[in-house]
Amino acid sequence: MKPTDTSNPEYYHKVVDCQYACPSHTPVPQYIRLIAMGKYTEAYMVNWESNVFPGVLGRTCDRPCEPACRRGRVEEKPVAICRLKRVAADYKDEIEKYLPDIPSVKNGKKIALIGAGPSSLTVARDLAPLGYELHIYDDQSKGGGMMRSQIPSFRLPDEVLNQEVDTILNMGVVTHFNTYVSSMRDILSQNYDAVFVGTGAPRGKNLILPGREEGAANIHIGIEWLASVAFGHTTSIGKRVIVLGGGNTAMDCCRTSRRMGGEDVKVIVRSPFAEMKASPWEIEDAIHEDIPIIDNHVPKSFVSENGKISGMMFEKVKAVYEEGRRKLVPTGEADVFYPADDIIIAIGQENSFDWIERDLGIEFNQWNLPKVDAVTFGSSLPKVFFGGDAALGPKNIITSVAQGHQAAISIDMFCNGEDIHQRPAPETKLFSTKMGIHEWSYDNAVTTDLRFAVPHAPKQKTLQSLHMEVELGFDLEIAFKEAQRCLNCDVQTVFTEDKCIECDACMDVCPTNCITFTTNEEDDHELRMKLLVPAINTDQDILVSATLKTGKVMVKDEDMCLHCGLCAERCPTAAWDMQEFLYKTSKAGNFSFL
Repeated sequence: MKPTDTSNPEYYHKVVDCQYACPSHTPVPQYIRLIAMGKYTEAYMVNWESNVFPGVLGRTCDRPCEPACRRGRVEEKPVAICRLKRVAADYKDEIEKYLPDIPSVKNGKKIALIGAGPSSLTVARDLAPLGYELHIYDDQSKGGGMMRSQIPSFRLPDEVLNQEVDTILNMGVVTHFNTYVSSMRDILSQNYDAVFVGTGAPRGKNLILPGREEGAANIHIGIEWLASVAFGHTTSIGKRVIVLGGGNTAMDCCRTSRRMGGEDVKVIVRSPFAEMKASPWEIEDAIHEDIPIIDNHVPKSFVSENGKISGMMFEKVKAVYEEGRRKLVPTGEADVFYPADDIIIAIGQENSFDWIERDLGIEFNQWNLPKVDAVTFGSSLPKVFFGGDAALGPKNIITSVAQGHQAAISIDMFCNGEDIHQRPAPETKLFSTKMGIHEWSYDNAVTTDLRFAVPHAPKQKTLQSLHMEVELGFDLEIAFKEAQRCLNCDVQTVFTEDKCIECDACMDVCPTNCITFTTNEEDDHELRMKLLVPAINTDQDILVSATLKTGKVMVKDEDMCLHCGLCAERCPTAAWDMQEFLYKTSKAGNFSFL
């Protein structure tokens, strides 16, 4: 095999598993080290540059970084990356002095942002420092979109959301709140230079079954019901509540119901418990609040008595797997009736583009969704861009942010007459952390601490309030200990062939046996199998050196490396060095927020 091209910025980026898994590529180890040093404001700003809403995401993120965390190679649970993000937000100082200057004289380009959710706000944040005149439209009275209407305040306090939303709106954004946009044609007629659609997936899926119309008064669509609660229009619910669905919205609905007067609240799902779509921690929180989850039950009908809902009938099923596909097969047992005063349907969300006329040049696909480029987020009408749930379907906040960044780049390039398909390269740096013969500028010891639990407020108090935050967050002592669990996977083991004397000292000292000196092979699989510990995870690369003096090559399994630095400490010739790798995705206009 050819020597690994480590000059490719994506090589080391991929080694930083957490950052690589994050849709907005937040430099996770960098901000965790800042937290360990007590530099909470700096840690917050590192987050703010890439993910825009550290306080929000530190409480609500779906955490794609954590399953990827390298700590999982050592023990069961990853570093609490998400909750450490919250630490930066909770303990930061004032950030005004770190915010970018907004030009008082605009650049002559005017942009419309439809929807004030995370993707639109990200576009606004990225374009405001470049001098764009930004107009944001939303039918709600405040910015935030689904972060405000669909996430209960016992998970995301209003003051946290308001602070981060207002930081962006105060960057000179012109707001048109309480304004429902009913026509794209009308927006285009206002001579905007570009239009960004970040309207989310605002339509909850309905469930049409026998009895649906008769019991309609007490059958609710999950996201609409949550919004009604959030804006104070709904203040109570019946004592017996059934929530249909197994996603995060269902978990929010059942937990909100408990705080609204629901005493017998249960979640009923079609799928097996292990295949629920909700995040494991959301399920745990619901169960902790005494909400049973009944799986393998398919809804059959709504049941009403005297014109009022009285419950639902369900068919018991079991999951059968054939050729990797799941089928829900009836068990043959009698149907089951569960009583209810209210039923909440939380089985998914859909886009709604009735307001976009079909003769404007915006192409739609067979599912009646706009055709959107997954890289540029442009549509078939050059000046119209999409992002967030409105672009490629419902995902999560961090994905909406990432798409907002990319759309902002496209809008800026489009407005400057550039080819939006020529994407700007990321900014990267690689520099040595060596401070002495065996000293590094980071703490490279591998702690044996297991993941620390986030403390919760007492259940008997939180269930009495819609607004009392359940999770209390880490205190600074526990935050430091949790930060120390990070393996600093952005500090790379850089190998210099012409310094190596092939003494095998690095092989001897490596705690995971991820370094091997062996003869080369043409085939990647064959070389992987020759390592001291075969490199079986092909999702991660192996580092292959140029041919050494003995004719062998050094091969390192990047998947199993703990970045502990022992190889560099042991090496008598400094052939190994620990070098920090910084990877920053480009923003619109190549603007740097730090």
